[in-house]
Amino acid sequence: MNLPKDFITQTRELLGEERFVLLQKGLEMAPSTSIRFNPFKVTSASVSTALAPQQVPWCGEGYYLSERPNFTFDPLFHAGCYYVQEASSMFLYHVLKQVLPHQPLMALDLCAAPGGKTTLLRTLLPNESVLFANEAIYNRANILVENIEKFGHSDVIVTNNYAADYKKTDLAFDLILADVPCSGEGMFRKDEDAINQWSCQYVEKCQQLQREIVSDIWHNLKENGILIYSTCTFNALENEENVEWIIDELGAECIDIEIDSSWNITPALFNKVKGYRFLPGISKGEGLFMCVLRKTSEHYARANKIKKSKQSNVNSKSFDNWLQNQSSYSLVEKNEKVMAIPQILVPLYEQVANQLRILHAGIILGTQKGKNFIPHPSLAFSIQINRQAFYNKEVSYQQAISFLRKEAITLSAETPKGIVLITYNNQPIGFVNNLGNRANNLYLNEWKIKSGYLPEAIPSVITL
Repeated sequence: MNLPKDFITQTRELLGEERFVLLQKGLEMAPSTSIRFNPFKVTSASVSTALAPQQVPWCGEGYYLSERPNFTFDPLFHAGCYYVQEASSMFLYHVLKQVLPHQPLMALDLCAAPGGKTTLLRTLLPNESVLFANEAIYNRANILVENIEKFGHSDVIVTNNYAADYKKTDLAFDLILADVPCSGEGMFRKDEDAINQWSCQYVEKCQQLQREIVSDIWHNLKENGILIYSTCTFNALENEENVEWIIDELGAECIDIEIDSSWNITPALFNKVKGYRFLPGISKGEGLFMCVLRKTSEHYARANKIKKSKQSNVNSKSFDNWLQNQSSYSLVEKNEKVMAIPQILVPLYEQVANQLRILHAGIILGTQKGKNFIPHPSLAFSIQINRQAFYNKEVSYQQAISFLRKEAITLSAETPKGIVLITYNNQPIGFVNNLGNRANNLYLNEWKIKSGYLPEAIPSVITL
């Protein structure tokens, strides 16, 4: 690997010779592959023994795999049964286990795409909590929406905004996760573009951007609220120096996280900062820095009293019993789609609907087409779907791949006409409208598998 000379000089000086040599060797090694289970969909799953799984020590639902399967051709991946996530970033699981309270809270994942940390955060939030997931870049925000919909949670609001847009609202959060854009040194062995893009000037530019982002969102963090600051880079400018700046300029203190010495996590390199650095070649994963801070300053957004939401005028008879506990949802119509939003979320949704660009909230039930109401593809992935409201049809692996390519599939003669929920390994993957001689595929175009390749052997990543 041809590392930039300035990077070598600065990183050697920061880490010391012994650590730097180990890092250099680590950057020449192949990246590890890891997945994290979705515990709301699979409660007794195991990783295929052929992949020689090893537990990620800091994440109870994470596993290293001995090789990288072709996840694209595993229907259970598309069903949201697991998420392919880099192991170092799963350290968030360990952090949250120590800092999250037991009572409901308001949380924000500020730089959330593609969704690994968001779905992990949602997994551990106390019941009746509210989660906002934000991504400033529109294309990445749509990927975030897909991953959140497939993971199946209804109590998430996805926005496409800058931190400065949040500053204009009255939203006040108990916890903010800021995995800020960075120079990407921790991705060098996975992304050659990160090496080509790197320069001392780029690092300084990233540092300033990171400070702007944290400064803009600071107003929305409650006093004594938690900020989890992270980057995927090694240098001190974007890590320890920024944390010191947050402490001194914005008003915060570091929270110490207990860790196991066998994990080989490198501690922060400045005395004032309690941070956790993952270095390839030393810890098993890609580059990551994480620090947990508690806000000590008093000034923060104080939410106005939220008005009682208006009664929905959407006719619910068309989709009665499509959800479990459907009475706990309010129906909202937007862009010809009907959404079921948990009642706990409705006041917040209405409060920010004209302030933030909301891309997703609750569960999209479907759209009206003539006299019929057609379910939205994402409804199939919701953990709140009432499967008894639909005829369930289990399909073979080949049929599942055809369906996920958005090809027409033929169902057996006993399958009734109308809307059918397609399942693979008893996991919903979408809907078809069965006409008898053919079944119209309702899967989303933007989600479909584009490759025409079909593996000779059925991928076996997890066993249900």
